[in-house]
Amino acid sequence: MSRFHFLLPGAGVALLSAAPTLAQAAETTAPAASEGQLFLFWVLLGLLGVVLLLFLVVFGAIVIQLRPQLRRVYELPSVRNSGSGQVLGLLVGDPVLVRGVVRDEMLDHDYDGIQEFDNDLPPWWKYGFYVTIVFAVGYLAYYHVAQAGELSHAEYETEMQQAALLVSPDADDPNQLTTYQPLTSPVDLGSGKTIFASNCAACHGPNGEGKVGPNLTDEYWLHGGEVNHVYKTVKFGVQGKGMVAWKGKLSGKQILQVSSYILSLQGSKPAGAKEPQGEKEAPAKPVAKL
Repeated sequence: MSRFHFLLPGAGVALLSAAPTLAQAAETTAPAASEGQLFLFWVLLGLLGVVLLLFLVVFGAIVIQLRPQLRRVYELPSVRNSGSGQVLGLLVGDPVLVRGVVRDEMLDHDYDGIQEFDNDLPPWWKYGFYVTIVFAVGYLAYYHVAQAGELSHAEYETEMQQAALLVSPDADDPNQLTTYQPLTSPVDLGSGKTIFASNCAACHGPNGEGKVGPNLTDEYWLHGGEVNHVYKTVKFGVQGKGMVAWKGKLSGKQILQVSSYILSLQGSKPAGAKEPQGEKEAPAKPVAKL
Protein backbone atom coordinates (compact mmCIF):
# COMPACT_ATOMS: atom_id res chain seq x y z
CA MET A 1 0.00 0.00 0.00
CA SER A 2 2.75 2.42 0.91
CA ARG A 3 4.65 1.50 -2.24
CA PHE A 4 1.63 2.39 -4.41
CA HIS A 5 1.14 5.58 -2.41
CA PHE A 6 4.61 6.86 -3.31
CA LEU A 7 4.51 5.76 -6.95
CA LEU A 8 1.28 7.64 -7.74
CA PRO A 9 2.62 11.18 -7.19
CA GLY A 10 5.64 10.37 -9.35
CA ALA A 11 3.41 9.16 -12.15
CA GLY A 12 1.29 12.31 -11.88
CA VAL A 13 4.37 14.52 -12.15
CA ALA A 14 5.50 12.58 -15.22
CA LEU A 15 2.11 13.01 -16.86
CA LEU A 16 2.03 16.73 -16.09
CA SER A 17 5.50 17.24 -17.50
CA ALA A 18 4.57 15.32 -20.64
CA ALA A 19 1.32 17.28 -21.19
CA PRO A 20 2.96 20.28 -22.99
CA THR A 21 4.86 17.89 -25.25
CA LEU A 22 1.67 16.01 -26.12
CA ALA A 23 -0.18 19.29 -26.76
CA GLN A 24 2.61 20.55 -29.02
CA ALA A 25 2.62 17.26 -30.92
CA ALA A 26 -1.15 17.51 -31.37
CA GLU A 27 -0.81 21.06 -32.71
CA THR A 28 1.81 20.00 -35.25
CA THR A 29 -0.08 16.92 -36.41
CA ALA A 30 -3.45 18.68 -36.73
CA PRO A 31 -2.47 20.81 -39.76
CA ALA A 32 -0.85 17.78 -41.40
CA ALA A 33 -4.04 15.76 -40.89
CA SER A 34 -6.22 18.54 -42.32
CA GLU A 35 -3.94 18.88 -45.35
CA GLY A 36 -4.11 15.12 -45.89
CA GLN A 37 -7.90 15.19 -45.73
CA LEU A 38 -8.03 18.08 -48.21
CA PHE A 39 -5.71 16.21 -50.59
CA LEU A 40 -7.88 13.10 -50.31
CA PHE A 41 -11.00 15.18 -51.02
CA TRP A 42 -9.54 16.58 -54.25
CA VAL A 43 -8.35 13.12 -55.31
CA LEU A 44 -11.84 11.67 -54.81
CA LEU A 45 -13.41 14.65 -56.59
CA GLY A 46 -11.05 14.15 -59.52
CA LEU A 47 -11.87 10.45 -59.70
CA LEU A 48 -15.58 11.27 -59.66
CA GLY A 49 -15.07 13.68 -62.55
CA VAL A 50 -13.19 11.03 -64.53
CA VAL A 51 -15.98 8.49 -63.90
CA LEU A 52 -18.65 10.95 -65.03
CA LEU A 53 -16.64 11.80 -68.15
CA LEU A 54 -16.24 8.11 -69.01
CA PHE A 55 -19.97 7.58 -68.45
CA LEU A 56 -20.84 10.43 -70.83
CA VAL A 57 -18.44 9.10 -73.48
CA VAL A 58 -19.86 5.57 -73.25
CA PHE A 59 -23.45 6.84 -73.20
CA GLY A 60 -22.79 9.02 -76.25
CA ALA A 61 -21.23 6.12 -78.13
CA ILE A 62 -24.24 3.91 -77.35
CA VAL A 63 -26.68 6.60 -78.50
CA ILE A 64 -24.78 7.07 -81.75
CA GLN A 65 -24.80 3.32 -82.43
CA LEU A 66 -28.51 2.97 -81.61
CA ARG A 67 -29.64 6.21 -83.25
CA PRO A 68 -31.45 4.56 -86.22
CA GLN A 69 -33.42 2.27 -83.89
CA LEU A 70 -34.19 5.19 -81.54
CA ARG A 71 -35.38 7.25 -84.49
CA ARG A 72 -37.86 4.53 -85.50
CA VAL A 73 -39.16 4.33 -81.94
CA TYR A 74 -39.47 8.11 -81.79
CA GLU A 75 -41.51 8.20 -85.01
CA LEU A 76 -44.30 6.23 -83.35
CA PRO A 77 -47.19 8.68 -82.64
CA SER A 78 -47.78 7.28 -79.18
CA VAL A 79 -44.13 7.89 -78.28
CA ARG A 80 -43.55 11.19 -80.11
CA ASN A 81 -46.32 13.06 -78.27
CA SER A 82 -45.43 11.83 -74.80
CA GLY A 83 -43.12 13.49 -72.33
CA SER A 84 -40.61 10.64 -72.43
CA GLY A 85 -40.77 10.75 -76.21
CA GLN A 86 -39.74 14.41 -76.19
CA VAL A 87 -36.74 13.48 -74.06
CA LEU A 88 -35.95 10.77 -76.59
CA GLY A 89 -36.25 13.41 -79.29
CA LEU A 90 -33.26 15.23 -77.83
CA LEU A 91 -31.17 12.09 -78.39
CA VAL A 92 -32.19 11.79 -82.05
CA GLY A 93 -31.84 15.48 -82.89
CA ASP A 94 -35.36 16.89 -82.39
CA PRO A 95 -35.25 19.68 -79.76
CA VAL A 96 -39.02 19.93 -79.42
CA LEU A 97 -38.68 19.55 -75.64
CA VAL A 98 -36.68 22.78 -75.52
CA ARG A 99 -37.92 24.68 -78.57
CA GLY A 100 -41.58 23.67 -78.45
CA VAL A 101 -43.89 23.15 -81.39
CA VAL A 102 -43.80 25.96 -83.92
CA ARG A 103 -47.15 26.01 -85.71
CA ASP A 104 -46.66 29.30 -87.59
CA GLU A 105 -50.43 29.86 -87.63
CA MET A 106 -51.25 33.43 -88.48
CA LEU A 107 -53.77 35.26 -86.31
CA ASP A 108 -56.14 37.84 -87.69
CA HIS A 109 -54.41 40.64 -85.76
CA ASP A 110 -52.74 43.29 -87.88
CA TYR A 111 -51.00 46.28 -86.32
CA ASP A 112 -49.42 48.64 -88.86
CA GLY A 113 -48.53 45.72 -91.09
CA ILE A 114 -47.19 43.61 -88.23
CA GLN A 115 -48.86 40.20 -88.04
CA GLU A 116 -48.92 37.84 -85.08
CA PHE A 117 -48.21 34.11 -85.05
CA ASP A 118 -50.07 31.81 -82.68
CA ASN A 119 -47.06 30.00 -81.16
CA ASP A 120 -46.63 28.82 -77.62
CA LEU A 121 -43.85 30.10 -75.42
CA PRO A 122 -40.71 27.95 -75.60
CA PRO A 123 -40.77 25.23 -72.92
CA TRP A 124 -37.37 26.32 -71.57
CA TRP A 125 -38.83 29.78 -70.90
CA LYS A 126 -41.93 28.38 -69.19
CA TYR A 127 -39.91 25.98 -67.06
CA GLY A 128 -37.61 28.83 -66.03
CA PHE A 129 -40.66 30.91 -65.10
CA TYR A 130 -42.03 28.07 -62.99
CA VAL A 131 -38.68 27.79 -61.22
CA THR A 132 -38.80 31.50 -60.33
CA ILE A 133 -42.28 31.03 -58.86
CA VAL A 134 -41.09 28.15 -56.69
CA PHE A 135 -38.04 30.16 -55.65
CA ALA A 136 -40.20 33.17 -54.76
CA VAL A 137 -42.49 31.04 -52.58
CA GLY A 138 -39.49 29.51 -50.81
CA TYR A 139 -37.87 32.92 -50.37
CA LEU A 140 -41.06 34.36 -48.88
CA ALA A 141 -41.46 31.43 -46.50
CA TYR A 142 -37.81 31.41 -45.40
CA TYR A 143 -37.13 35.13 -44.98
CA HIS A 144 -40.53 36.70 -44.27
CA VAL A 145 -42.71 34.00 -42.72
CA ALA A 146 -40.23 31.88 -40.76
CA GLN A 147 -37.74 34.79 -40.49
CA ALA A 148 -34.94 32.23 -40.48
CA GLY A 149 -32.58 34.38 -42.54
CA GLU A 150 -31.44 38.00 -42.54
CA LEU A 151 -32.76 40.39 -45.16
CA SER A 152 -30.36 42.45 -47.22
CA HIS A 153 -30.51 45.48 -44.91
CA ALA A 154 -29.85 43.36 -41.83
CA GLU A 155 -26.96 41.62 -43.62
CA TYR A 156 -25.51 45.01 -44.48
CA GLU A 157 -25.69 46.14 -40.87
CA THR A 158 -24.07 42.91 -39.69
CA GLU A 159 -21.25 43.22 -42.21
CA MET A 160 -20.66 46.84 -41.23
CA GLN A 161 -20.44 45.84 -37.57
CA GLN A 162 -17.98 43.09 -38.43
CA ALA A 163 -15.92 45.49 -40.54
CA ALA A 164 -15.86 48.00 -37.70
CA LEU A 165 -14.13 45.41 -35.53
CA LEU A 166 -11.30 45.26 -38.06
CA VAL A 167 -10.81 49.04 -38.22
CA SER A 168 -8.52 50.59 -35.69
CA PRO A 169 -10.35 53.20 -33.60
CA ASP A 170 -7.19 55.16 -32.77
CA ALA A 171 -5.69 58.19 -34.49
CA ASP A 172 -3.83 55.99 -36.99
CA ASP A 173 -7.06 55.05 -38.71
CA PRO A 174 -7.17 56.94 -42.06
CA ASN A 175 -10.94 56.46 -42.22
CA GLN A 176 -11.56 58.22 -38.91
CA LEU A 177 -11.32 62.00 -39.13
CA THR A 178 -9.74 63.85 -36.23
CA THR A 179 -11.51 66.67 -34.35
CA TYR A 180 -8.68 69.17 -33.97
CA GLN A 181 -9.03 72.94 -34.01
CA PRO A 182 -6.51 75.09 -35.91
CA LEU A 183 -3.58 76.31 -33.82
CA THR A 184 -3.41 80.09 -33.67
CA SER A 185 -0.48 80.94 -31.42
CA PRO A 186 2.54 82.59 -33.10
CA VAL A 187 4.82 79.89 -31.71
CA ASP A 188 2.83 77.07 -33.33
CA LEU A 189 2.41 78.91 -36.61
CA GLY A 190 6.13 79.74 -36.63
CA SER A 191 6.97 76.07 -36.14
CA GLY A 192 4.51 75.19 -38.89
CA LYS A 193 6.21 77.68 -41.24
CA THR A 194 9.60 76.12 -40.53
CA ILE A 195 8.24 72.63 -41.17
CA PHE A 196 6.56 73.82 -44.36
CA ALA A 197 9.77 75.42 -45.66
CA SER A 198 11.77 72.26 -44.97
CA ASN A 199 9.36 69.65 -46.27
CA CYS A 200 6.57 71.19 -48.36
CA ALA A 201 7.96 74.21 -50.21
CA ALA A 202 9.67 72.08 -52.86
CA CYS A 203 6.28 70.99 -54.25
CA HIS A 204 3.94 73.76 -53.09
CA GLY A 205 6.26 76.76 -53.34
CA PRO A 206 7.84 78.78 -50.53
CA ASN A 207 4.66 80.84 -50.15
CA GLY A 208 2.19 78.04 -50.88
CA GLU A 209 1.61 79.35 -54.41
CA GLY A 210 1.87 75.87 -55.91
CA LYS A 211 4.42 74.20 -58.17
CA VAL A 212 4.15 70.47 -58.73
CA GLY A 213 1.59 70.42 -55.95
CA PRO A 214 -1.56 72.56 -55.90
CA ASN A 215 -1.89 76.16 -54.77
CA LEU A 216 -2.61 76.27 -51.03
CA THR A 217 -3.58 79.94 -50.80
CA ASP A 218 -6.91 79.94 -52.67
CA GLU A 219 -10.33 78.56 -51.76
CA TYR A 220 -10.05 75.43 -53.91
CA TRP A 221 -9.12 72.07 -52.38
CA LEU A 222 -8.56 68.62 -53.83
CA HIS A 223 -8.97 66.74 -50.55
CA GLY A 224 -10.74 69.20 -48.24
CA GLY A 225 -9.67 72.52 -46.76
CA GLU A 226 -10.87 72.08 -43.17
CA VAL A 227 -7.98 71.64 -40.72
CA ASN A 228 -8.78 67.96 -40.05
CA HIS A 229 -8.91 67.20 -43.77
CA VAL A 230 -5.58 68.97 -44.27
CA TYR A 231 -4.20 67.06 -41.27
CA LYS A 232 -5.33 63.75 -42.81
CA THR A 233 -3.80 64.63 -46.20
CA VAL A 234 -0.47 65.58 -44.64
CA LYS A 235 -0.36 62.56 -42.34
CA PHE A 236 -1.45 59.79 -44.71
CA GLY A 237 -0.60 61.33 -48.07
CA VAL A 238 -2.46 60.69 -51.31
CA GLN A 239 -1.50 57.45 -53.00
CA GLY A 240 -0.73 57.80 -56.70
CA LYS A 241 -0.86 61.61 -56.64
CA GLY A 242 2.68 62.34 -55.48
CA MET A 243 1.65 63.50 -52.02
CA VAL A 244 3.80 61.47 -49.61
CA ALA A 245 2.65 60.43 -46.16
CA TRP A 246 4.44 62.33 -43.38
CA LYS A 247 3.29 59.91 -40.72
CA GLY A 248 6.36 58.63 -38.90
CA LYS A 249 8.46 61.58 -40.13
CA LEU A 250 6.54 64.28 -38.32
CA SER A 251 4.85 64.03 -34.95
CA GLY A 252 1.15 64.59 -34.55
CA LYS A 253 1.73 68.06 -33.14
CA GLN A 254 4.04 68.98 -36.01
CA ILE A 255 1.44 67.83 -38.55
CA LEU A 256 -1.18 69.98 -36.82
CA GLN A 257 1.23 72.92 -36.75
CA VAL A 258 1.97 72.76 -40.46
CA SER A 259 -1.74 72.17 -41.24
CA SER A 260 -2.64 75.29 -39.25
CA TYR A 261 0.10 77.27 -41.02
CA ILE A 262 -1.28 76.18 -44.40
CA LEU A 263 -4.68 77.54 -43.44
CA SER A 264 -3.05 80.82 -42.38
CA LEU A 265 -1.96 81.26 -46.01
CA GLN A 266 -5.55 81.56 -47.18
CA GLY A 267 -6.11 84.72 -49.22
CA SER A 268 -2.44 85.76 -49.19
CA LYS A 269 -2.41 85.92 -53.03
CA PRO A 270 1.32 85.31 -53.61
CA ALA A 271 2.93 86.18 -56.93
CA GLY A 272 2.86 83.47 -59.59
CA ALA A 273 0.08 81.52 -57.89
CA LYS A 274 -0.96 78.36 -59.66
CA GLU A 275 -4.45 78.10 -61.16
CA PRO A 276 -7.18 76.71 -58.86
CA GLN A 277 -7.62 72.93 -58.58
CA GLY A 278 -10.35 70.92 -56.92
CA GLU A 279 -13.60 72.09 -55.35
CA LYS A 280 -14.29 75.52 -53.95
CA GLU A 281 -15.00 75.62 -50.23
CA ALA A 282 -16.22 78.33 -47.95
CA PRO A 283 -13.42 80.04 -46.03
CA ALA A 284 -12.58 78.24 -42.82
CA LYS A 285 -12.49 79.84 -39.39
CA PRO A 286 -9.92 82.65 -39.55
CA VAL A 287 -6.45 81.62 -38.41
CA ALA A 288 -4.04 84.10 -36.94
CA LYS A 289 -1.41 85.37 -39.34
CA LEU A 290 2.29 85.51 -38.64
